[in-house]
Amino acid sequence: MFLVTNFIDIITKKYFCFEGRASRKEFWMFFLALVIINAIVNVIARVAPAVGGILSLIVFLAFLLPTLGAAARRLHDTGKSGWMQLLALIPFVGGIIVLILCALEGQKEANQYGEVPACGCCCSGEGEQK
Repeated sequence: MFLVTNFIDIITKKYFCFEGRASRKEFWMFFLALVIINAIVNVIARVAPAVGGILSLIVFLAFLLPTLGAAARRLHDTGKSGWMQLLALIPFVGGIIVLILCALEGQKEANQYGEVPACGCCCSGEGEQK
């Protein structure tokens, strides 16, 4: 159930949020939800190619900003700038480098990007968006 609630929280409350920090759980659950959604869209694209192409474009555009925001917040948790995502533009290895950086354990104390995420979700300890 956390997968769905985490995904909905990021899409609705943090759609264009590049500030703060995201725990590993928040980021990877969001990433998993995107993989599942893309798998469903790919199945639709194989069954109905005309609809699938348009649907793929819509899904890509709809989730581009939340994905960049979640990755920036995850990098902030490790003490790195969100701009490190630009490493993904390096052919062949860039995306792997960014994924490895996102997989690193976050800093256990407050850093320049904010306090340690209070829970495994995308909200502060009070249940409100930071």
